[in-house]
Amino acid sequence: MNAPATTEPPVVVIGAGPTGLAAAVHLIDRGIEPLVLEAGATAGAAVRDWAHVRLFSTWGEVVDPAAEKLLARTGWTRPAPETYPSGGDWAEQYLRPLAGALGDRIRLGARVTGVSRSGRDRIVDADRDQQPFVVHIAHADGREERLFARAVIDASGTWSTPSPAGADGLPALGEKAAADRIAYRVPDLEDPAVRARYAGRRTAVIGSGASAFTALTSLAGLARSDDGTGTTGVWVLRRGLSGSTFGGGEADQLPARGALGLAAKAAVDEGYVDAVTGFRTEAIERDAHGRLVLAGEDGRRLGAVDEVIVLTGLRPDLGFLDELRLGLDDRLRAPIGLAPLIDPNQHSCGTVYPHGHRELSHPEPGIYLVGMKSYGRAPTFLAMTGYEQVRSVAAALAGDLEAADRVELTLPETGVCGGAGLFDDPAAAQADTGGCCATPEPTVVRLAAGAPADGGAAGGCCSS
Repeated sequence: MNAPATTEPPVVVIGAGPTGLAAAVHLIDRGIEPLVLEAGATAGAAVRDWAHVRLFSTWGEVVDPAAEKLLARTGWTRPAPETYPSGGDWAEQYLRPLAGALGDRIRLGARVTGVSRSGRDRIVDADRDQQPFVVHIAHADGREERLFARAVIDASGTWSTPSPAGADGLPALGEKAAADRIAYRVPDLEDPAVRARYAGRRTAVIGSGASAFTALTSLAGLARSDDGTGTTGVWVLRRGLSGSTFGGGEADQLPARGALGLAAKAAVDEGYVDAVTGFRTEAIERDAHGRLVLAGEDGRRLGAVDEVIVLTGLRPDLGFLDELRLGLDDRLRAPIGLAPLIDPNQHSCGTVYPHGHRELSHPEPGIYLVGMKSYGRAPTFLAMTGYEQVRSVAAALAGDLEAADRVELTLPETGVCGGAGLFDDPAAAQADTGGCCATPEPTVVRLAAGAPADGGAAGGCCSS
């Protein structure tokens, strides 16, 4: 098969999630034909995997403005902008009709297995930029296909590649062997089978972000219910407690996110969850009764638990882009121009400003990583950030650099992720709280009721 000689190939968009569908709409608005390739059986397949989780952004913040205009022509009306959708609401009430409006520009069950330049592997310079991209696809029915693209926008996200429990970025010893007792998603406790798995049992939650807050809050809700008596949790943090551990609280400009952190704090305050700080998991072992024991790098061992929920973040799958010349930060695996703006070692989320095609560019012209994937391993991505990214990229591909460089988004202040050099640093975080727990035993924290949500000590690390 040879590259087409007379017709310009489309811009291939990988992923039919919120950012990918928005990219297609912005391309159409610019007179550029998109082709969206989605590995799942439906648009928004990854979002549907967490259908039970409620977003902390409102409907007014998770609908792309250009997509809303397209949908309005079909008679679609956005739900009340001040209300909060669940993942299922977002997928069914927005992504499904948007995919319908885009029609046959979307191919489902089409997994991208490789992207390169036609006739050029990554080491070949000759006429490289003059060649179209070639995209290899594996279809759900087993067929393989090869097609050409003038540019590629990778909005495939990071959902399929969760990070492991091991603090060094590798699976903890024994983690794979204990897979039957480990989950890497927030459990849907409205599902009877899932509810039965956790009810009356002790569960360790490893992680410090919004997903961990959601899991802790859900477990506490189960413990309060009639069928959840005896349900307990242990929250395993690699860093110590600080004023920002539970997020921005009432100061968060996304109120639902602030409330989520406060709900997680209440789960600890009320005794449904113990918090163990400064613990870096090295191994997951089984005791004589088949329960799981977490062993730390410093020799500490936690009391046995029945289940483990690992919510240590997500990471991008870059394997199918290996023949392209990407410029990625060594640490975050985000585009080099974007990484300094989102590095949790340096910034709170409130200091990240909107960005576009220039920060997302690579040595290989015409390839863009957008949406969650653009953040690499950095946390707390917002949907409206992705919409601004693809608006800028579409304008750049159309040659309208004035529009591409224009900022059309104001992000809310958050202040909920690491920041100020304290990200994942147990010593620094405990110093922030006046910590006093240099001890070889696991530090179990019970916060005093009514402790402040941010600022000052939120219950010393030596309290019991």
